[in-house]
Amino acid sequence: MDDQNLELSTEEAQSLAKTLQQQLSDGCLVNSDQESISRMIAGLGDNRGKLRLTFAKSLGLVGEAALPALCSALRNHSNVIVRRAAAKTLNIIGSADALPYLYEAFIEDEDPVVQGSSAGAMATIGPPAIETILSILNNPNCTPFQIGLANLGLSFIGSKAPEALRDAARSEHAEVRVAAISALGDQIQSLQDLEAKELLVSALKDVNQEVRAEAATLLGKLQDPEEATPLLCSSLEDTCPQVRKNAALSLMKLEAEDALKALNQALELEQNNDVKAVFAVAINQIDR
Repeated sequence: MDDQNLELSTEEAQSLAKTLQQQLSDGCLVNSDQESISRMIAGLGDNRGKLRLTFAKSLGLVGEAALPALCSALRNHSNVIVRRAAAKTLNIIGSADALPYLYEAFIEDEDPVVQGSSAGAMATIGPPAIETILSILNNPNCTPFQIGLANLGLSFIGSKAPEALRDAARSEHAEVRVAAISALGDQIQSLQDLEAKELLVSALKDVNQEVRAEAATLLGKLQDPEEATPLLCSSLEDTCPQVRKNAALSLMKLEAEDALKALNQALELEQNNDVKAVFAVAINQIDR
C-alpha cells in the first residue's frame, strides 16, 4: 500500500500508541526506519487527540529522518487531519529544510488550521524563515487571514533577528514595512534598540498611510509618553483620518495630559465626524 494511503485500524493505532508511549516514558529511542515512520504518520489521522499527540511527539523525537515523509504528508495527504498534524509535528522538529513545504502548504492548502500550523512552524524555525514570511506579505493573492498569520510569525521571530527586522522596515514594499513596524515593539522595549526606535519615528512620516497608522499605534504601546507625546501630537494633523484616529487613541492610552491642548485644537479644526468622535473620547478619558 502507498505510504500516503496507509491507514491504521483503531486497534492498530491503539497498540502502536501504547508501545510508543512506553518508549517515551522509558526514554528509549523511537524506531526511525521508514516503515515505522509511515505507521506513525498514518496514526496522525486518528480521531483521538491523545493518540495523535503521542504519534507527533514520537515523530518529533525521530527528527530529521522523519522530515521527507512529514513534508510529503503535509502537501499530499488526502486526510486533512493528517495534514494538520504533520504541520504541527514539523513545528516540533523546527527544521529549516521544511520551509519550502510549509510555505506551499500555507499558500495552497485551503484549510485554515493547516495554514495556521504551517505559519507557526515557520515562526518556530526562526530567522531562516524571515525571507519566506516576507514573501508572503508581498503576495497579492494572500487573504487578510494569511497576512495576519504572517504578521504574527514576523513578530515572533523579530527579537531573534533584529537586523533582518530593521531591514524589513526599510523595504520598498509598504506591506512589509507595515508588518516590520508592528513587530518592532518588542525589539525596542526588550533590546532597547535605538536604531529600531529611529525607524519607528521615521515611519510616522512614511509615504504610505498604513505605515504611518501602524507607527502611531505602536507609539502608544511603548509606555514612553514623554518621547511619544510630541510625535503623536504632530500626527493629529496627518492627512489620513486613520492616522489621526490612531494618534489620538495612543495619546489616550498613554494618559498624555500634555497632549490635551493639541487634542482640543485638533478637535476644533477636524472636519471628519468619525475622527472628531475619537478626539472627543480621548480628551474625556485623559481629562479624567
